[in-house]
Amino acid sequence: MRFTNLVRQEQGWEITSATTHWADKHLSVATEMVKTPTHPKPRPWTVVHRKAAVVNAPMTEDGRFLLIRQERVPICATIWERPAGQIDDNAEPDEAQIEAVALRELNEETGFELARGGEMIGLGHFFSSPGFTDEHCYFFLARPVRPSAEHTPEEGEGILECRAFGSEELTEMIAQNQIRDSNTLSMCAR
Repeated sequence: MRFTNLVRQEQGWEITSATTHWADKHLSVATEMVKTPTHPKPRPWTVVHRKAAVVNAPMTEDGRFLLIRQERVPICATIWERPAGQIDDNAEPDEAQIEAVALRELNEETGFELARGGEMIGLGHFFSSPGFTDEHCYFFLARPVRPSAEHTPEEGEGILECRAFGSEELTEMIAQNQIRDSNTLSMCAR
């Protein structure tokens, strides 16, 4: 089960068959027989199909960026990262729907909202780990942001803290391997 129309078979790519091993409403695991431009004989590839997500770079009025410190069960660690979240709509969402999810995630994960006169700037998308998943994330710069009067945290999140950091602090945190998730590193590179 694919959740995206962003990945398409073209220019010598063809999925000749697929077997889904497991699926729920958020992801599926399948083995696909794939022809590529350089391998015309189909070969098996196990793929995790995952819904798209948004990644926010919330900037305060003084030019600092918000990060959240969150418990991440798969790596048994608590890490600093950008607020992000999955787009729950199964269809390929349009730009307005993607931006609405980015605004919701900003509030849920940080307790901040876009300030009056602020702007959400779309900065494109990236693939989080294209060696095994088609998951892609849409980047947004939200500026300026302010504390929200109506913070509605999502139950089940492992967010412990939200803090603002200057660009130099982020560079140092990356150099010291304190920031090590692909969403945050990709957004900093952007």
